[in-house]
Formats: sequence, structure tokens, C-alpha cells
Amino acid sequence: MIEFLIAIAVFLAAHILPAATGLRAALIGRLGRSPYLALYSLVSLATIVWVIVAALAAPYSELWPPSRGAALVPIVAMPAVCILFAAAALQPNPLSVSFRGGLPDARKTGLASLLRHPLLWAFFLWAGSHLVANGDLVSVILFGSLAVFSLAGMQRLESRARQRLSAVDYAAATALYEGGLGVRLRRISVLRMLVEIVAGVLLYAALLHLHGPVIGADPLAWL
Repeated sequence: MIEFLIAIAVFLAAHILPAATGLRAALIGRLGRSPYLALYSLVSLATIVWVIVAALAAPYSELWPPSRGAALVPIVAMPAVCILFAAAALQPNPLSVSFRGGLPDARKTGLASLLRHPLLWAFFLWAGSHLVANGDLVSVILFGSLAVFSLAGMQRLESRARQRLSAVDYAAATALYEGGLGVRLRRISVLRMLVEIVAGVLLYAALLHLHGPVIGADPLAWL
């Protein structure tokens, strides 16, 4: 349990302290934005792997018993998570976490334009649905922390975007998310949306296939 608590503390610190202490800006200034993001991605991957390994090795302490209903929650939620992830990966988003730089093209928007922080919402749905399905102490700490981290990160990234972007770029980025749901839906390219949905479904199928061998629990066993 101690290693798990240390691992999750390191994971959260690695995602909070660089921006809060000015280390992020200093490293970008020294290394450049792209090398920094590559290094940051490696650190993020290493810490989340450590968290998962430590969680699997931690002692099991049940808070509520497993059930078919609870196990179905992530099975139902994960298609939306995967589609949001695919949409966020394909579209630049200077307001939030993004795999692509630059400004989004208002003429070629996808499902990510429905939400200002699609990747963080995907992360929140993933964490929240898995918290329901896993009623042990380690899972509650893990998924509860990550769910809170996702929600808190939205405001933090908004503030960072205001400071980092010029007034013109910030206005262009936020314009994509203005208007009601109907207005934003009409901006979406049908072809791009179909590509994102297919990519999300394929990702979901891959996760279902790999979940048992990698994590050790087969979510489909409850069906």
C-alpha cells in the first residue's frame, strides 16, 4: 500500500508541479516545446505504469462487493471514452490537453468541438466508471484521485491558455466552443465525425481484448 500511495503522489506531482513552480516554462525555454512535450509524455507514461503496477500489488480491502451491475458501468461508458479520446487526438486544442499543436480549423471540426476539454472528460468518465466497478480501497483512492484531478485540470488549463495565447489566438480557439449544442453540432464535419467514431470503436475493441491479459481482469466475464 505504501508503494501505491507514493506512486500516485508522484504521478499527481508530475502533472501539477511543473506548471505551478515555473519548471514547465523553464524547460520549454531550454529544450523547446516539442522536446519538452515528448519528455513530459514519457514521464507521464512511466508514472501511470508505476501507479498501475503498484495498485495491482497492493493488498485488497473491499469497501463494497463486486456485482454485475457495477461491472457493466465501465463497459457502457468506455465507448464514449474511446470516441472522445480519438476525437481529442485528431483535433488541435490549445485550450486543453492535446496531441496536436496549432489552432483548430473551424471548417473541419470533429466531436471534440462539443467540449472544451474532451480528453479530460474522457479521463473523468474512465476514472469514474472504473471507481463504480471496483469497490476496494486502492481502486477508490486511485480512480477517485484521477477523477478529481481531471475536473480540477480543466480550470487550470483554461488559466494557462489565457496566459500563453495571444488575444487573437485565444478568441479563435474559444470561438469553436461558443453557442448551444445545436450550433456546435452543425459545425461538425460528418466525415471527420465518422472517422473519429470508427477510431474510437476500434480502440474500445482493442482495450476489451487487452484488458484481461494486461490488467488481469476480464470485463466481459460479467456478461
